[in-house]
Order: sequence, then structure tokens, then C-alpha cells
Amino acid sequence: MTTAEPTDTAETTHRITLKINGRAYKQDVEPRKMLAYAIRDTGLRGTHVGCDSSSCGCCVVVLDGDTPVKSCTMFAVQAEGREITTVEGLGAPGALHPLQQAFWDQHGLQCGYCTPGMLMTSYAMLQHHTDPTDQEVREFLGGNLCRCTGYNNIVKAVQQAAQALRDDQAGKLDTLAAAATGGSQ
Repeated sequence: MTTAEPTDTAETTHRITLKINGRAYKQDVEPRKMLAYAIRDTGLRGTHVGCDSSSCGCCVVVLDGDTPVKSCTMFAVQAEGREITTVEGLGAPGALHPLQQAFWDQHGLQCGYCTPGMLMTSYAMLQHHTDPTDQEVREFLGGNLCRCTGYNNIVKAVQQAAQALRDDQAGKLDTLAAAATGGSQ
């Protein structure tokens, strides 16, 4: 009995659709193509590849709204049908996400190479933990390397963003309460 060898053409690519920042991107990819490179091939270049071995965290993106993944070690075909958020999906010039604004305010940007991964890991953390301590921020960012050694400013930025998001949520709740009581609050 012989086993079938994959042909050069039939088994070499898969047609996938990546949903990135709310937009669908169709690509033909080899099964071994990593998600980071598939994302960059769409023209979204904010996802950086630093180490190609899942050590530095520059390539972190968020799956399904709250799960950080190192996209340099995830196959693109595994992301089919998942919602992917990259740094481009957080905010825009003139309408920065509170995390982006806080990194700017606190000088957490440093050289900027690690910043997309730091932002996306922080974003995922704040989806689950809205009031982290400095130590919890440091532990959550443990898989992200800053070669500028700028962790103090990054931690300050994440804390500032957490406070801004809590204040924004409190403001929305106050508005809802005022609407429910006819504005008598």
C-alpha cells in the first residue's frame, strides 16, 4: 500500500478570510504562514515581528475582543473566522484610544517598536481587569519586551488608561441613570 504524496498545487495554499478590525481580507496562504505575516500582507503594518519565536511580544494582536496572541507563532489558517484586532483598530489620529493617549502622555512610546504589542496586551488585560495594580500590569506585560527599558512609563500609561476607561464608564452610567430618572440626577 502506498501513501498519497501531497501535490505541489492542491495542498500548498488555502483560501482564508481574515476579519481584521471589522473588515474582511481574503488571502491564499500556505498552511505554514504565520498570522503576523498574513496581517502585514493586508497592508496593516502596525503588527511588528521582533523575534519570530514568541519571546518579545511585538506581534501581539487580540482575538475575539479579549484574548491576546503572539501572531508570529500562530498559523494564519487558525485565525479563519476569528475577529482580529490590531493596533490600527484601537483608534485613529485625532481619535486615539485611551491607551494610545496614555502612552503618548506618559512617554510610554519609547522607540516605538514594541508599542503595538504593549498596547494590544494592555487592551486585552483591561477587558478583564479594569483596576489593575502596578504589579498586575507588570505581570500581564511579562511576555512583552521593551528594549528601551521603559517599563515604568508603560505601567504609568496603562494605569492612566485604566482610570480613563473607568471614568468613561462611570460617565455613561451617570447618563443612563439620569435618562432613567428623567434627568433628575
